[in-house]
Amino acid sequence: MATLEQTGSPDDGHLGDGHRRRDFINIAAVSFAGVGAAAVVIPLVNQMNPSADVLALASIEVDISAIKAGQAIKTSWRKQPVFIRNLTPKEIAEANAVPVSTLRDPQTLQERTKEGKQNWLITLGVCTHLGCVPLGAGEGEAKGDFGGYFCPCHGSHYDTAARIRKGPAPLNLHVPDYAFKSDTVVQIG
Repeated sequence: MATLEQTGSPDDGHLGDGHRRRDFINIAAVSFAGVGAAAVVIPLVNQMNPSADVLALASIEVDISAIKAGQAIKTSWRKQPVFIRNLTPKEIAEANAVPVSTLRDPQTLQERTKEGKQNWLITLGVCTHLGCVPLGAGEGEAKGDFGGYFCPCHGSHYDTAARIRKGPAPLNLHVPDYAFKSDTVVQIG
């Protein structure tokens, strides 16, 4: 005759297949906590995504057909100013004549422009020192000691390739991602 100790009682936590009720409760609680954590984390992560107005400006197309050699325009992309400059052959030669080893942030003009379109320099119009907007893209604006851009906030001077040459700015003006859609249209972003 089997004793109660050998067979077990219905109240000792065993189910018919050998799993304990406590294991089921633990698995259910952990699963419920996981679903709850996901319900909290997903909105938190989602709020860090760019807003709709920023996504709408993720890329812009600019018609550059009216920009003559030696001229520049200012446009806006992602709420930041962008300079588009059509370099003259003289400006290209001056930029290429600078020994790269003498530059604070060494880059050649070729590294800052697209192949076959070396006359088109596209940069963010934000000084790398403290974020002011340099002068030099507008008609009659000061272009600094090197003929490119001049930041009036703290006196940074950029050359015709928008490379830092003098002043407190640590880096060249940033070149955003861009591609030529045609000879007269450039897509930024």
